[in-house]
Amino acid sequence: MKPKVYSEIGKLKTVLVHRPGKELENLTPDLLEKLLFDDIPYLKVAQEEHDAFADALRYEGVEVLYITTMMEEALEANPEKVDDFIEMFIDEADVKSSTVRKTLAAYLKSLTYDNMVNKMIAGVRTHDVNIDKRGTIIDLLEDEYPFFTDPMPNILFQRDPFATIGEGVSINKMHTTTRRRETIFSDFVLRHHPRFRDETLAHYYERHNKYTMEGGDILVLNDKTLAIGISKRTDPRAIEHLAKKLFDARASFETILAFNIPKTRAFMHLDTVLTQIDYGIFTIHPGIMRTLTVFEITKHNEGIHVEKVVSTLEAILKKHLHREIELIHCGGSDTVHSEREQWNDGANTLAVEPGKVIVYQRNHITNHILRSKGIKVIEIPSSELSRGRGGPRCMSMPIFREELE
Repeated sequence: MKPKVYSEIGKLKTVLVHRPGKELENLTPDLLEKLLFDDIPYLKVAQEEHDAFADALRYEGVEVLYITTMMEEALEANPEKVDDFIEMFIDEADVKSSTVRKTLAAYLKSLTYDNMVNKMIAGVRTHDVNIDKRGTIIDLLEDEYPFFTDPMPNILFQRDPFATIGEGVSINKMHTTTRRRETIFSDFVLRHHPRFRDETLAHYYERHNKYTMEGGDILVLNDKTLAIGISKRTDPRAIEHLAKKLFDARASFETILAFNIPKTRAFMHLDTVLTQIDYGIFTIHPGIMRTLTVFEITKHNEGIHVEKVVSTLEAILKKHLHREIELIHCGGSDTVHSEREQWNDGANTLAVEPGKVIVYQRNHITNHILRSKGIKVIEIPSSELSRGRGGPRCMSMPIFREELE
């Protein structure tokens, strides 16, 4: 099935996720800031919670794909590409010692494909591999750090490495060096997995482009309009580049709305403060309303035209969705509730169909408000998953949604 996503709320049919693994057990307090985590989740419970998430999706008729399984199958189907993929991984892990690089390559190649992929994600610790040290400075410096390649705990958030846009994709350049290796898995799967390699799949952005962009900032509002956050992790020049590629490709999209959101940890991506849950209905963190600036990008001759929009968010969305708009405040009108539940991704919902969303159980005030508005709410446990600062939308990359009537 060719990837196809023309909305945020069309019935979800296929989704890509990552079940957390040993990479969480390789987090240490000293590495948390570098690896973009605020705390160390308990793996056993995190896996149980993620399994509940996957089960909730399957109950709704969604096909759940795992990035590790897809990588294993892609490698099995393309054994001639394995050596190059290992070298790419080592390059992007920034391993400088030639001695370590050679030994690491041999070690990874000795593993079965599933074990190799899982080890790449978990991180290769210095005691995993016996290195014949020759006493160079670079070799000996390796002894001062517990990993030859860092763990990749953020791969839990499959929304970010790439985005399905219409019948094409953007392979994103991640903002932090820590996360850039994640996209080599997405890129390899989309290019070489038997499910996708024979499809004519447009690539609107590439992981080696100059400017950074992450999938949590990309919302597909309909077949004519994208909303993209100008955030701490998505550069406005990346948005303009994507716009030019979309317009040049004669895709159906005619407008990109660029939302300039605060550049803070709490407002990491656009989908941490704004998600669509039904026709014309969105969850929103009210804290962005007073600082939100929107730019409208349209095609102009062979280039683009950018215009600052001076209007209310409701009016802007109404213009492009052609219906009345309702914004439901995360946490309601109480500032304390709003900030607490937004921190735990109360606004980060995943629609499985119009008016039905998967949410974290812990955001009980927001969930109550959603139910009072007639939204069907599917709650999943989140005591450990929420420690990574990402909700149900963050953890999922839709591959196929039915088109809206």
